[in-house]
Amino acid sequence: MDKYKVTHRLLKQSIKSLVNRQLTSNNPIYRSISALPLGSGGRNPQLYRSFGSLATKVERNPSFSSLNSDDVSYFKGVLGENNVVQDEDRLETANIDWMHKYKGSSKLLLFPRNTEEVSKILEYCNSRRLAVVPQGGNTGLVGGSVPVFDEVIINAGSMNKIIAFDKVSGILVCEAGCILENLISYLDNQGFIMPLDLGAKGSCQIGGNVSTNAGGLRLVRYGSLHGNVLGLEAVLANGDVLDMLGTLRKDNTGYDLKHLFIGSEGSLGIVTKVSILTPPKLSSVNIAFLACEDYLSCQKLLSEAKRKLGEILSAFEFLDSHAMDLVLNHLEGVRNPLPSAVHNFYVLIETTGSDESYDKEKLEAFLLHSMESGLISDGVLAQDINQASSFWRIREGVPEALMRAGPVYKYDLSIPVEKMYSLVEEMRLRLGQSANVVGYGHLGDGNLHLNVSAPRYDDKILAQIEPYVYEWTSKHRGSISAEHGLGLMKANEIFYSKSHETVQLMASIKKLLDPHGILNPYKVLPHSLCSYS
Repeated sequence: MDKYKVTHRLLKQSIKSLVNRQLTSNNPIYRSISALPLGSGGRNPQLYRSFGSLATKVERNPSFSSLNSDDVSYFKGVLGENNVVQDEDRLETANIDWMHKYKGSSKLLLFPRNTEEVSKILEYCNSRRLAVVPQGGNTGLVGGSVPVFDEVIINAGSMNKIIAFDKVSGILVCEAGCILENLISYLDNQGFIMPLDLGAKGSCQIGGNVSTNAGGLRLVRYGSLHGNVLGLEAVLANGDVLDMLGTLRKDNTGYDLKHLFIGSEGSLGIVTKVSILTPPKLSSVNIAFLACEDYLSCQKLLSEAKRKLGEILSAFEFLDSHAMDLVLNHLEGVRNPLPSAVHNFYVLIETTGSDESYDKEKLEAFLLHSMESGLISDGVLAQDINQASSFWRIREGVPEALMRAGPVYKYDLSIPVEKMYSLVEEMRLRLGQSANVVGYGHLGDGNLHLNVSAPRYDDKILAQIEPYVYEWTSKHRGSISAEHGLGLMKANEIFYSKSHETVQLMASIKKLLDPHGILNPYKVLPHSLCSYS
């Protein structure tokens, strides 16, 4: 019998036979970005830019200076020749996001090696009014980590040291350029885990994760970075270093300023070091891949999982049949764990605990009850680490499959769980046969990844999506940015989720910490509130 298949009959009659093993752990297509030169004679004719998913044109801040040879000489004196990059090929990669949707025209890429060098760079840029873009792994989806015009790129990749790890408290202190997957591997060897796990973990850096308040696959268990980051170090626009690198669980002395930098996308300061609380690695990990026939069943299954699995529930992900089809058709080596029938929805559940027999008993009882009550129609449990990885590959592979399928409009939304999939269904009615509307995401924390896959980027399709998707989300008291940030894509849409008074206060904080506006300009805040003085 195929060990991959657990049928309805087997789940009802022989649930004890399920194996509960311990686990240890294209062609890019993009919409053209047009530069609209106005006037002549200047060194940088690109004064305005329009982007594929941005309805309004972006105007270059006229108060910003342009790079000259003296600037380059200064940076070489601070960083050394090898850490000041002007090579066109390397700049081409740094100027464009991984989706090939947003492209800047920076002429300089800097690799500081420590906080002191970041401070010197920013102090100089602030005095010269040279705009800068902090960049980590450049895995963002909203244009937040690439230049809009000719901003100097500051990449944290050379700041990749683990500074300290306390095995008693589980507190890790590291530099911002550490790649997430490297931190995961380091902690695994220490008997701990990162509370954050992302599909882009092989490229993204912890400084970028903190700066975007990345959510990831296990937020339902471990919470957001606002709860896990105990302290950080950040450099302000004028070069001042804020040492908030605390390692205390409790510190109620004044305003907790680190939270200003978590999720601010490098617009208030550049994060250079992080201290983060990491949980111990538990010995019993189980992964189930299940099928549901309707979204209501997915909701009820989540409710039951929280009640019946309780403290061992560590992930609850979902994808619809459109997402599954894309993965199976566009990713090499991926197979359907439930090949006997086509299902409308798929759910991946992970449990993590310390008692194998206890966890196994809870999970088996949950699966049996869910099958008997009709919440799931089929399912399979991972029997070894390879199967577990193959299940996660399906869920984590959806973004890659969408990119391989062609042009895609991506939206990252927080919506009350009972309303989440209604937006997907309504978008399908609006677009008809002109596009493939795909829904998947973190059901456990109400985060929908709405994707519209189209034959080509088309203004007519975009007009059907925006602003409708933002209006719908606002109407249902949701957020237009769950975990990807606002970046350039959604800076002008912030009012759909935040009040004018709230946004005005954000702009005041930005003005206080970055008076010249050199840090990641044109991002996060609406352009109408960005002063050019």
